[in-house]
Parts: sequence; C-alpha cells; structure tokens
Amino acid sequence: MRLKDMDLETSRLYVRRKKGSLSTHQPIEGDELRALRAWLRLREMRADARPPYLFLSERGPMTRQAFNYPVAQTGKRAKLRFHVHPHMLRQSTGYYLANRNHDTRLIQDYLGHKNIAHTVRYTRTAASRFEGLWR
Repeated sequence: MRLKDMDLETSRLYVRRKKGSLSTHQPIEGDELRALRAWLRLREMRADARPPYLFLSERGPMTRQAFNYPVAQTGKRAKLRFHVHPHMLRQSTGYYLANRNHDTRLIQDYLGHKNIAHTVRYTRTAASRFEGLWR
C-alpha cells in the first residue's frame, strides 16, 4: 500500500487491485484513521526519509510473504485445523456483508469484482437469513 493512495483529509483510500479486478476508493473509518495517523507519526520519528509505502519491514517495503507468514502463524497459534491465509479476510468480508443483507451488486463493487459470479462465491447465504422471509 502506497502512501500516495491514502487521503487522510477526506478519509479515503485508493485500493489498487490486481488480476483484472476493479480498483476503487474506500472509506477509512474513525478508528482506522486515528491508528493510521498515529502510525505515520511514529514512523516519522524513527526514519530520516519517508518511504513511499505505508507498511515496512526491517528490510524495506512489506512483501506478500512478510504478510502471509504472521497470518498463517496466527491460525496455528489459534489451533485451527486448516491453513489460514490473508485471502480469507477478503472472503469473510463478503460473507459478513451478505449476512448483513447488503445487496450483492454493492458487495461486488466493494470487493472490486468485474464478474458477479466471483462475488457469489463469497456471499453464500447463512441459513439464519431465511428466518422471517415469508412473514
């Protein structure tokens, strides 16, 4: 994530997506906005130059592998019986939004999917959503 993609004045983040997905502007909520500002203040105290990336490791910009590792380790420490990977955060977002009764097209736009069939995979209906359907 690049610093230039964040606009802290308007509380927006430009999400660059790959693999043919649609890039979008996303809102930054209050708690996240405060945490990002605090992180940037801390970073400026520690570094002489301001690197163009938001998250850094000891070796420079945060790589995919550097992010995958702690996510997988968290799953192991939680004693989950399956491999945990960062893409699960995206999948759980789709499930969460669907279970909050948000429209599939809105979820499609939020996740940046060009093809709604990809969104449908993330939005399988929880049985509890059927309760009261015919009342």
